Amino acid sequence: MTEQNHSEQDHYGLIARFAGPEALVAATLSAREAGYRRLEAHAPFPVPGLAEALTFRERGIPLIALSLGATAAAAAFFLQWYTAVIDYPFVVGGKPLNSWPAFLPVTFQVGIFSTVMAATITMLAKDRLPHYYHPIFNCDDFARASADGFFLSVRGGDPAEVEDFLRAQGAENVRELML
Repeated sequence: MTEQNHSEQDHYGLIARFAGPEALVAATLSAREAGYRRLEAHAPFPVPGLAEALTFRERGIPLIALSLGATAAAAAFFLQWYTAVIDYPFVVGGKPLNSWPAFLPVTFQVGIFSTVMAATITMLAKDRLPHYYHPIFNCDDFARASADGFFLSVRGGDPAEVEDFLRAQGAENVRELML
């Protein structure tokens, strides 16, 4: 393996620091227009317009959570009904066998628990978490992302070309990220 191939394999992308949220959003929009698709933006607070600039899309987590929660609640209700009416019919205090109000607390709790678990597991899976290591953590400046730093990382492309592009967008500094 040559030195050139080794450095290309270790190259992850570039990270650029910008002066403020407006510059970050403008650079992100410009990068999208220039054809860069593998972008990540990092800011210490929510920046209006940044999600749209990154072309954020819903991941369907609410729909998945609702459907799994409703299915689990229906299964819990059915299991209670089947047990009380079909499998082990036992009259308690003169109540009818199908005393559905008695089934509601368990049905509700199973439904809520299943919805929360489905939402959590789906979110972790779709966000590819937990992610124990990321090359961005090797950048010394990145510690400022939670205080006053506005960063845009770009994966792929020719490093020299991407660096020139980021500097043209007003990046304060640009660093290469290595695996």
